[in-house]
This record gives sequence, C-alpha cells and structure tokens, in this order.
Amino acid sequence: MTRTIIDIHILQNVPPSNMNRDDTGTPKSAIYGGVRRSRVSSQAWKRATRARFMELLPPEELGVRTKKVVEALAERITAHNTSVTETAAAQLAEETLKTATGSSFEVPKRKAKGDDDATAVAEAKYLMFLSRRQLDALAELALTASSGGDVATLKKALKDKEQKAQARAAVDTRHSIDIALFGRMVADSADLNVDSATQVAHALSVHRSDIESDYYTAVDDLSKDSETGAGMIGSIDFNSATLYRYAAIDADELQRNLGAGLKDGEPPNMPSGKAVSAFLEAFITSLPTGKINTFANNTLPSVVIVKVRDRWPLSFVGAFEEPVPKTAQGGFLRESCRRLAPYIRNLERQYEVEGPLTWVFRIGDETSDLAGLGTEVTLSGLVEQVGSAVAERLESDG
Repeated sequence: MTRTIIDIHILQNVPPSNMNRDDTGTPKSAIYGGVRRSRVSSQAWKRATRARFMELLPPEELGVRTKKVVEALAERITAHNTSVTETAAAQLAEETLKTATGSSFEVPKRKAKGDDDATAVAEAKYLMFLSRRQLDALAELALTASSGGDVATLKKALKDKEQKAQARAAVDTRHSIDIALFGRMVADSADLNVDSATQVAHALSVHRSDIESDYYTAVDDLSKDSETGAGMIGSIDFNSATLYRYAAIDADELQRNLGAGLKDGEPPNMPSGKAVSAFLEAFITSLPTGKINTFANNTLPSVVIVKVRDRWPLSFVGAFEEPVPKTAQGGFLRESCRRLAPYIRNLERQYEVEGPLTWVFRIGDETSDLAGLGTEVTLSGLVEQVGSAVAERLESDG
C-alpha cells in the first residue's frame, strides 16, 4: 500500500525577538555545522500551533490537556444533568476516570491547605489529554451507571467487566484532531497511548546567530525633577534570524488515530484531509509568543514548500549545514533560496524520492530561485489543495 507523507518546509525571517528562552532567559540556540544557530524548540511551535487551532476549528474537534481532568469531567457531568451537585459530580468524575485510565488522583497540597478536603477536587499527577467528545462520553457513562448521580451505585457498576470496557473505550475512540496529530501518553495505561502522526523539527537559523542584549530603564511617573536616576533598570537578551522550519505528517497514521471520523456518517478520509488542512494553516501562520509584547516580532513565512511523498519524510536542513553568508546588500533569504532549490532537486534525484505532488508558496523576488519547484499557490489555495489531495489519496488507498 502506498503511504501518504506530507513534508512542510518553511523559510521565515524573524527580527529581534526572544520567542523561546532557556532557564537563564536567553534565546535558545544549537550548534549546527560547527556554528551556533538560533533555535526555537519543537515544543514551543507545537504549542503555538495548538493555540491557533482554537481559531480554526470548533471546540468539539479539539482536546483538553490538563491535570485538572476531574474538574473538566465534572463540568461535563453537570452540563448533562444540572440536578447533580458540584461535589457529587467531582466524585463521579474521579471514580469514572480511575476506571477509564487506570490512573490515581489526589488533592494537591496547595488546595488541601486552604480547602475542606470534602470540597477540594482531586487532580491527576501528570497532564492528561482527552478530547471533548471523550469527556462527553465519560460524562454520559457516569450518569447512566450511577442512575443519575449516586456515587455508591457508580462504584458498584464499574466493577462489572462490561462497564469497565465501556469506560476504557470512551477514552480510546473519537480522538480529537490535536490528539490524532500530536499523540498522547497515558502513563498508567500504555494501551491508551496514541502515537503522534506529526513530527516537528526544532527551527534553526540558516546562518550563524549571535545573542545580543538590550539594556533598558524605566522612569517612575511620580518622580520629582530633583530625584535623579531610573525607577527600574534591566536587560533582556534577543537575537534575529532567518529560520528553516520543518514538519511532517503521516496521513495514514493520522487516519488510524481519527478512527471512524469526527462526525457520525462522515467518510473516514474526510477528517484526515480536514486535519491536514488545519495543521498546515496553523503551523504556517502561528508564532510562539515569548516576549511578543516586548519585540512585536509578528512575521509570516516568506517561503512554504509542501510535498506529498509515498515513502518516508525528508527534511532539507542539510542545505544549510554550511551556514549561509549574508549577501553584499545584507540579508540571508535570497542566498538561502539559491542554495535550497538545487539541493532539493539533487537530493530527490539521487535518492529517487521525487514527490508526486509539490506546492510552492513564496513572497518577493528574493525567493525566485524556488519558482518551478512545484505548483505556485496562495495560502488558501495551498491549504485547500493539499487537504483535498490527501483525502483523495487516502480514499483510493482504502
């Protein structure tokens, strides 16, 4: 069976910024090609992508990742049956989640100190990732098995093997788009883990990138003329970079994760196409928000290349192993494109992995060397055409 792999390659100019800092407050970096590069971690960009999902997708198609999963389920229980008290709903939620996930829950010490143990809501020991549809399914199960809200009745019901199986199934089906894309780990029940369908690389600058420091002062508004000196002084590290960003989606794994689909009666290939489209737009247009109010580094990519492959994912970061020098006029984008175009052609020819479908979205004369690599599109055209192509391939493979 032919695989469907989507590779996403991005070149993006970022002015002075500190999007992703280490424990000292310094922008993250990495040594590549023997020189230090600016780096933005994959975790930071995945978080930014998930945040953008909230603007692109309805809430019911997304998940919730939280330690406060008992509280989240209790809210769904009271939404389904308003006669259940908050305390009873929390108890029902905890018992149901224990059976469904095999996890234990406890009241955090910070809450136990100030709250009555009877009213404090227990939390998970680690972040749990559940879709809203899974929470709704668990809420319905809890209310049905408890005969409308009796905790003792629920505990007795959950000892039944069939009820246990239903609770497990509720958290192992109807995965949300973000769970299907980014995966899920349930530490206490490995069989509930979801393998990620997406790989996201750490973004790296194509050139050497040095850290700079901004020394700043703040004036006290109520200081008199006779009072000299600043009200506050400090410094913040930053850098600027032309970044190469890369991500890959295994559409077949994505379809397996989404299972029967997000809506009843929906063709099984449609959710995957929709998820790919959502990821594309979110990943391309998102930006980690570290120190964003300080630097206002709101930029969008200058180049996006998307390839559909049928063998394995393939990054083009090797084109920049030797750091790109700035041009005589300054800047790195033009030379990056000049280097990237022949690298792509040569690599794919030598390994015989030319992608059957390629789209190019680019801005400005600096990117003209990439013309001819694939079908040139706008952002909306890219999102629509790639999503449709993926859905068609999955349908034919199925």
